[in-house]
Amino acid sequence: MTDVASPEAETLTDEAILARFLRTKNQPTGSQTLGFRMVAVNQAERSVEVEFDAKAELLLNPMKQIQGGYLCAMLDEAMSVACMVASGMTAVAPTLEMKTSFLRPGQPGKIKGIGKVVKWGRQVAFTEGELYDPEGRLLAKATGTAIPTPFQKYKK
Repeated sequence: MTDVASPEAETLTDEAILARFLRTKNQPTGSQTLGFRMVAVNQAERSVEVEFDAKAELLLNPMKQIQGGYLCAMLDEAMSVACMVASGMTAVAPTLEMKTSFLRPGQPGKIKGIGKVVKWGRQVAFTEGELYDPEGRLLAKATGTAIPTPFQKYKK
């Protein structure tokens, strides 16, 4: 499998991509529910840092911890956004499969997410994600497989 570099990837700076995310008026409702915010972009490393504002009234299980499915959604969001960055903002990458390991319970409040593309190919992308609590403790890790899909094909 050959890595595919997007021609547009060289024209957008990390700062330009970050600004694009921060000024969007069309944030998906799932991202809004999770309290998603882009923090940093690193195209050279094909990685992103994101933040989630985990609201107690929306995301908690009966033990007053963030329900695991929401942590999975946060990991999926971080890895998916890393795919968009890796494509030079020319593609999305729907998730084919994802494996998650939970290391400690998540609490309401700010959660830091790191998404990274390990391998970007024409037909498949391999991703990794991590979530951290405000003290820097690792909450959950995931690996995923996604299908790079140009925006034009995705919208049809």
